[in-house]
Amino acid sequence: MDIKDAQLAVDEWIKEHGVRYFNELTNMAQLTEEVGEVARIIARRYGEQSEKESDKDKDLGEELADVVFVVLCLANQTGIDLQEAFDRKMDKKTRRDHQRHHNNEKLK
Repeated sequence: MDIKDAQLAVDEWIKEHGVRYFNELTNMAQLTEEVGEVARIIARRYGEQSEKESDKDKDLGEELADVVFVVLCLANQTGIDLQEAFDRKMDKKTRRDHQRHHNNEKLK
């Protein structure tokens, strides 16, 4: 599924199951909460913090999908074609960063 199709799927889900979108500020707060859950898993599983027993069954993929879902909601409700924006960003990063990363001594 490409990003455009994902945006449509989220919009259809909201209309069928979610009644309506939360407002943009609520979704921004929800996005922050979801990113925090991702950060908690990564800090404890891959970082130096010890993982609590209650965190061991947390699914990083599911938490990342929660982040994507809320981002898609925000794109939909603000009229952003995220596929177009992402394609532009990839083109810009490719042109801007190709040599920069190859010449970065820290990455060798």
